[in-house]
Amino acid sequence: MTKWYTKYLEVFEKPIDSVSEQTVNGVRKTLMALQSKEPVVSVVLIAHNEETHLLACLWSLCDNTCPVPMEILTVNNNSTDKTTEVLDRLGATWFDEKLKGPGHARQCGLNHAKGKYHICIDADTMYPPHYIETHLKELIKPEVACTFALWSFVPRKGESVWALRVYESLRDLHLRIQAVKRPELCVRGMVFGFKTEYGRQIGFRTDIIRGEDGSLALAMKPMGRLVFITSRKARALTSNSTLNADGSLLKSFTKRLIKACRGLGGIFTKKEKYEDQDSNIIKR
Repeated sequence: MTKWYTKYLEVFEKPIDSVSEQTVNGVRKTLMALQSKEPVVSVVLIAHNEETHLLACLWSLCDNTCPVPMEILTVNNNSTDKTTEVLDRLGATWFDEKLKGPGHARQCGLNHAKGKYHICIDADTMYPPHYIETHLKELIKPEVACTFALWSFVPRKGESVWALRVYESLRDLHLRIQAVKRPELCVRGMVFGFKTEYGRQIGFRTDIIRGEDGSLALAMKPMGRLVFITSRKARALTSNSTLNADGSLLKSFTKRLIKACRGLGGIFTKKEKYEDQDSNIIKR
């Protein structure tokens, strides 16, 4: 059976010049047609040096079913490759953010978003066909402030797919347990949605290297529920860059297992404030 992501993987991490003109033009035409002047939902990508990922990401978003008018925006975050050339070729609506960092990029997107609901997207990620509407079904509920979902990794060459699935299953179990009392720790920006009004009232943190997504979710707790979407309809497929950073799947698993064990007791208790680590502060 063909997987929803099969056709996107065929262009994932490939230069756009190596992709057929028919495919590129098809995505361009659909992407431009989707841009509403009065969107209900804003789908906002952030991209730093993502020239080989943008086509697959935007193509998957173009194939999404959405019951309301939408806009798809991209923030180019100080890229030094051909990211902007690819965006222009695809007819994307994009903005420049010179200050490097996901917090700055996401805030730039939030500043330009017109929709009542905001869906955060990472350019190195692909999204299933019902991703947007699955988030919207929860976000439209009055008592909900934000939503977050699960993700899988693109398998690396020479790596056991089964080993990766076991890794993801154990990680998912940990996230499900953690989400009961401390859902903000489960939030990742690539699978995160919220009511735009709430996001604007708080804003993304721009003084930290990572964690701008979870910090915003934590600040939204007084505004409403943080909903964990575990349906496969909202399970994204992302690059294995975080796994690559650890060196191997085993090293990544070991690193996260040790971290999870050290914080095991804390996940059963709610927390309203976290101390910033010096290593995560952006020093100007």
